[in-house]
Amino acid sequence: MNSGEQPTGQISTSRSEPVRRMPRAQRREQILDAATRAFARAGFTATSLDDVAGEAGITPVLLYRHFDSKADLYRAVLDGARARLANTLGEDDFDENTIAALVRAASADPDGFRLLFHYAAREPEFRDITDALAMNSTEVAHRNLITTLPDGPWTQWAARLLPTLATEAVIAWLDIGQPDPDHAADRISQAVHGVIQAAHSR
Repeated sequence: MNSGEQPTGQISTSRSEPVRRMPRAQRREQILDAATRAFARAGFTATSLDDVAGEAGITPVLLYRHFDSKADLYRAVLDGARARLANTLGEDDFDENTIAALVRAASADPDGFRLLFHYAAREPEFRDITDALAMNSTEVAHRNLITTLPDGPWTQWAARLLPTLATEAVIAWLDIGQPDPDHAADRISQAVHGVIQAAHSR
């Protein structure tokens, strides 16, 4: 099921156009890019492997040479989105640069961002990925908040709320067309700082 591909030449398919052969790693990335777009339009359940193959311009048979199932492909898509996010955002910071980095990550990869924070959370089969991401984000937020706030229930409340607030604010920004990109992070940061101020109030 995982035979290699030749770097040159063409193969005939049932489609009117032949599928160009390419190195295996390059083909895999092409499929993942296409799957990210396809899944972001309709989610996991409503997207078939035929949809993904069509988006990639390949046959389902070729797709199965790289991924054993739709679930296997979806997890690879989510893993890729998570890796791209970590590369832009970092994995252990929550400071004045975090929101700007989050906006940059979402702007560069809107489909992957939506899949990670919108669709996957609604799919029980993949909640382990989003739950782990949420737990890590809460721990990072808490660890950074207690450097300026007294530890206690309201700081814990803020640590749980801030990652969700920030990602939902960014998704809302994506959904309305990414207006005023130079100041989007500042606007979202105002909402985030409101939560921090509320946690600090006595």
